[in-house]
Amino acid sequence: MRWTKTLIPTMKETPEGAEIPSHVLMLRAGLINQVMAGAYTYLPLGLRCLRKAERIVREEMDVAGAIELLMPAITPLSLWEQTGRVEAFGDVLIQFTVRRQNRKVHMALGPTHEEVITDLVSRQISSYRQMPITLYQIQTKFRNEERPRFGVLRTSEFLMKDAYSFNPSIESLDKSYEAMYAAYCRIFDRCGLEYLPVEAESGPIGGDASHEFMIPAENGEDTVAHCRECGYAANLERAEVGARDVVPPDVALKEMATVDTPNAGTIAQVCDLLRCKPARMIKTLIYVADGKPLAVLVRGDREANEGKIRRAVGAEKLELASPEVIEKVTGAPVGFAGPVGLKQNVPVWADRDVPILRNAVTGANQADAHLVGVNPGRDFTVPKDHVADLRNAADGDPCPRCSAKLSLRHAIEVGHVFKLGTKYSDALSARFLDDQEQLHPIIMGCYGIGINRIMAGLIETNHDESGILWPMAIAPYEVFVAPLKVTDEPTMRAAQQLHDQLEELGVEVLLDDRDVRAGVKFKDADLIGIPLRIVLGPRGLQEGQFEMKWRWDDQAEMIDQSTAAATIADLVRQERADGARFRARPGK
Repeated sequence: MRWTKTLIPTMKETPEGAEIPSHVLMLRAGLINQVMAGAYTYLPLGLRCLRKAERIVREEMDVAGAIELLMPAITPLSLWEQTGRVEAFGDVLIQFTVRRQNRKVHMALGPTHEEVITDLVSRQISSYRQMPITLYQIQTKFRNEERPRFGVLRTSEFLMKDAYSFNPSIESLDKSYEAMYAAYCRIFDRCGLEYLPVEAESGPIGGDASHEFMIPAENGEDTVAHCRECGYAANLERAEVGARDVVPPDVALKEMATVDTPNAGTIAQVCDLLRCKPARMIKTLIYVADGKPLAVLVRGDREANEGKIRRAVGAEKLELASPEVIEKVTGAPVGFAGPVGLKQNVPVWADRDVPILRNAVTGANQADAHLVGVNPGRDFTVPKDHVADLRNAADGDPCPRCSAKLSLRHAIEVGHVFKLGTKYSDALSARFLDDQEQLHPIIMGCYGIGINRIMAGLIETNHDESGILWPMAIAPYEVFVAPLKVTDEPTMRAAQQLHDQLEELGVEVLLDDRDVRAGVKFKDADLIGIPLRIVLGPRGLQEGQFEMKWRWDDQAEMIDQSTAAATIADLVRQERADGARFRARPGK
């Protein structure tokens, strides 16, 4: 491909509104163009990268035994109503109404396709003999993203591979899950990503066991707790905290007293007023679990983890109580709740850090007042079986698997696998007959990959001050041919000949035939990030040599013109196969 025959609108300056490196570089390198907030056009170079990632995903899904189909992006709202996810997704679900003849039809754009695929299977699969089966698609998804940002990392329209396994037993589901997990590892390895599989929550999708595949990145919106010693990793919603010191400090217990704290309803305000540290406070949160209120106690410098709380209390649904419920339970407005003297006899749960506090500060269950000198066990009690790990992990917490410490890392989610169980098959009547002619709900798994996120994640973690560093597997082109003087006929003849020879050998080549300075060509080549650059200059041609340089190397080398095409093709094939040079590049 000649540069002048395609569309590569590179930019010298950082575009307005671009916040992180992947967004900046995708715009500057001419990979994408913003149409509106959360929606982008993929330009020729960007589309080539996207299609390469898509091809790798498709190949590995096929190898894993999954069967491809294609479902519509437009779906009947009634399917979402049957599973209760109209409420679960809320405004994220893009809903609309169209008029057909004399009636209104309510529809939604699919943010995911559990409903559609389960409805299909409920009509087509009825016997255990038809399972296990895993069906997948690569399709556009739509979500009404409230705050689109970070380029293609958070958009309202994106390309996703979603797969769904259908199984007659838990043992069968486990095998399907393991096959998909292994396929994901192969996909991300082939794409050149450095990734971390982490334990995860299932979120609004529902389900049981779950793993996210994360790309550790400084600008990632997710947080991962990771033990570098034993390899334990989990997202913040799921991360466990290891054994902690359960021996209270040996200090004299003070008398409990009520103090006035006018208009101080937050931890920061109380600490400022009473000159205490958040670690000395007991934060009392009122939740409603399956319609019934309960109190949860965490230390003032910690954040409650609703996933852990939901699992600990055995609730299907958990949400923070409304101000009205809080006042009924505590007798006080929001911000002044405490475990001493609750107005209603509700279950009280505590994080493990709470029982060892001494002379703590907490709400007095009355407006504009707090208690000081509060001591668990003396002033209030929590049943032993109601003390559990109920908070978010923090940097430096003990690892739950070994004696080392956890570290918190920012990361970008690129894939997610989960065991759904029978949530959707129950709701949509997807059932099968076993070998005893007994009827059971089909057991499901769900497996998603953000194709766009593969691109953005690679750029976010593989760039330098000059531009993108692509692995060969995803690069828009594999070789960049730069004739220094396009007005010189011998130079252009040699460049075109090399271009044609490489294409015949199956190498993807971009020939920069622009009549611009060499520095402009080199800067654009580095910005775009094509792995291998070949420079043709008059002096080198006289000596029968071309200059060859890998994008990530400082030094170039000379190769013979007569064997250049074969030499380059061999290098490209080798790098395609193992990506060894990219992984071993300087500074990595």
